[in-house]
Amino acid sequence: MSVTVVICAYTLDRWDQLAMAIDSVRAQRPLHETILVVDHNEDLFERSRDRWPEVIVVENAGPRGLSAGRNTALEIATGSVVAFLDDDAVADPGWLETLVAPFSDAAVVAVGGSAVPIWPDSAPAVIPDELLWIVGCSYLGLPEAPGPIRNVMGCSMAFRRAPLMSVGGFNPDTGRVGRLPIGCEETEVCIQLRQADPSRVVHYAPSARVRHHVSADRVRMRYVLHRSWCEGLSKAAISRTVGRRDALATESTYATRVLPAGVWRELKRGPRGLPAASAIVVSAGAAAAGYARGRFATVRTGAARAPLSERVST
Repeated sequence: MSVTVVICAYTLDRWDQLAMAIDSVRAQRPLHETILVVDHNEDLFERSRDRWPEVIVVENAGPRGLSAGRNTALEIATGSVVAFLDDDAVADPGWLETLVAPFSDAAVVAVGGSAVPIWPDSAPAVIPDELLWIVGCSYLGLPEAPGPIRNVMGCSMAFRRAPLMSVGGFNPDTGRVGRLPIGCEETEVCIQLRQADPSRVVHYAPSARVRHHVSADRVRMRYVLHRSWCEGLSKAAISRTVGRRDALATESTYATRVLPAGVWRELKRGPRGLPAASAIVVSAGAAAAGYARGRFATVRTGAARAPLSERVST
């Protein structure tokens, strides 16, 4: 098994974090190659190419956005397994080895790791553990042990390249563009992989850990509200492509069991728990409103995509 690690970047504002991400990958094993995809930023592309001659630095060949950047890497990767690390994440020692180990099972088609936050200061009261997904980290409600899971998390994940290519890679209509937190492309593609072949397994490997930087603008209630609204919009969009049942299977349990338990826990703490309890309620309401808005909106849903290699060659 050969492994390609992919990092996508779009801004010089994260230069120091990008350097940390690339440095954290260098010592990982097994590592066949590292690809850095720069999303329509000529200055970042030139600077990265000069700084890391040992890294394959390419420009996003598709439309602006994270999904097209990942697809650009998929097209040129030579590893049979492709792992993805965010440009503001730092992989722990042994991350890659742990992340790809489950591929020893031929049924496993994707593996997701865990992520813990690096806060700009102390942990904010408005982001309790149930809402850590808002900042791209593992949240209360995920399984604690390794095993099958519906979808992986984008900052730390790996796929068998051939099956991922066969379903058309990541959907550019659902991926993040710059700072706009529209997402769920990982959720969508994991569901599509299993819909194409129900014998396939998406595996969770929590010991494959990364540390994910959280910027100061993401620790405020305003961002919680905005990110949750966008999550609802995103779930509505993928409901159109993979079906409502699969798109919301995990969210149903999360909304009816995990979130109420979190609110009750925080309320029992008295005034100290009010910010967290309020954030959970606000997040749930915003996500529901975003989903309702998305269901009735005229949106691009990304029709069934051709296999990625076929699309590139035409």
